[in-house]
Amino acid sequence: MKTILVTGCAGFIGSNFVPYFLDKYPEVRLINLDLLTYAGDMANLSDAPQSDRHIFIQGDICNRPLVESLFTQYDIRGVIHFAAESHVDNSIKNPGVFVQTNVNGSFILIDVAYKTWMEKPFVYKADYEECRFHHISTDEVYGTLGETGLFTEETSYAPNSPYSASKAGSDMIVRSYHHTYGMNTVITNCSNNYGPKQHNEKLIPTVIRKALAGENIPVYGDGKNIRDWLYVLDHCKGIDLVYHNGRSGEVYNIGGRNERNNNQIVERICSLLDEMAPRHDTKSYKELITYVEDRAGHDRRYAIDATKLENELGWKAQETFDTGIVKTIEWYLKKYSQDI
Repeated sequence: MKTILVTGCAGFIGSNFVPYFLDKYPEVRLINLDLLTYAGDMANLSDAPQSDRHIFIQGDICNRPLVESLFTQYDIRGVIHFAAESHVDNSIKNPGVFVQTNVNGSFILIDVAYKTWMEKPFVYKADYEECRFHHISTDEVYGTLGETGLFTEETSYAPNSPYSASKAGSDMIVRSYHHTYGMNTVITNCSNNYGPKQHNEKLIPTVIRKALAGENIPVYGDGKNIRDWLYVLDHCKGIDLVYHNGRSGEVYNIGGRNERNNNQIVERICSLLDEMAPRHDTKSYKELITYVEDRAGHDRRYAIDATKLENELGWKAQETFDTGIVKTIEWYLKKYSQDI
């Protein structure tokens, strides 16, 4: 049975990935390493319980002796690296944590993998030739776009927040291990994810939670910042394709081709909530929308060109924003009703 180390999979994207991957690949065992910071929740893994094929270990990717012991104990033959500090506001307040986890943690993981799998640069140990390191990144490393154009894999990096700068740094470390040591690496850069299990602090869960509580729904600045929205399960399927079939050393962008500005997102959620969970006073949730001071360094627009992934590996987003947001709201309505 092949054993893969996955990191940060008590968080949003990883906890969607684990049950999908285990169900699709019954011959694979996942070692799930997560520090369980505020963003990680064991409840997210309730649909992927502990078993001989899914072993959860609470620990820090920055703890090199721990990482080394996992590679030795479980004979790790692949890494899919989700773990990251990811909230931009938090990176503005405390950037050092982001550098430590996203840069140093990624370095430790790939360096331990290199020393475990390879005899020397460009020479894998016998029976380790198929080992691969897959790094999950973000479109924010590319900076911001004007009114037109899309990020491609050739777009120059221009990160504008401590978060995106730390992710850009980790991308460069992974790239260097491919070019310097000949490691089998791939990188995926995704657009804004949404869907079940996302942390309450993120935009879409915040809108739903605040609306249901009858509180003001905060929108940064003028609400015209644009993002390309990707349903989380579509992202997981893209990761799966790249991990198994992507070309070594390549970067693949994963985007939903669903551009919306924040005003459109918030108003659409409010309209759906008006239908799915109407207020007792019969007023629209839109009356709760409140504009607040803009975030420092707030990028105006992101949008990803996923043509390379679509053409090379046959990936295509199955959810439009209109279908995905309904599934997302249904999940959060159930969650928040249970929390009350």
